[in-house]
Amino acid sequence: MSPPTTHDPICPLCTRPIPPKVPQSLHHLIPKLKGGKGGPTVLLHHICHKEIHATLSEAELARIYNTVDMLRQHPRLAKFTTWVQKRPPAFQSRVSGGRRKR
Repeated sequence: MSPPTTHDPICPLCTRPIPPKVPQSLHHLIPKLKGGKGGPTVLLHHICHKEIHATLSEAELARIYNTVDMLRQHPRLAKFTTWVQKRPPAFQSRVSGGRRKR
């Protein structure tokens, strides 16, 4: 795995670099199931994306948490962000709690 460079994109949730070979995914700020198909997306570490969907329902994401700033303000995601920022960019872990209902 290559070390992060200054050209790597930055995960807007945890603010760590996303090196090319690190698992990553696009997050629809408004879920596709709630009308967000074709809407704005952000590139996140896969672990950050999984934590968002393990924490919030599609309805909550569409109604309240439809910006990166709002996601960061959610108590569980704020705690997760503080924790994951201490890990290297390639860190992966299982997300506890499973997916929430849509």
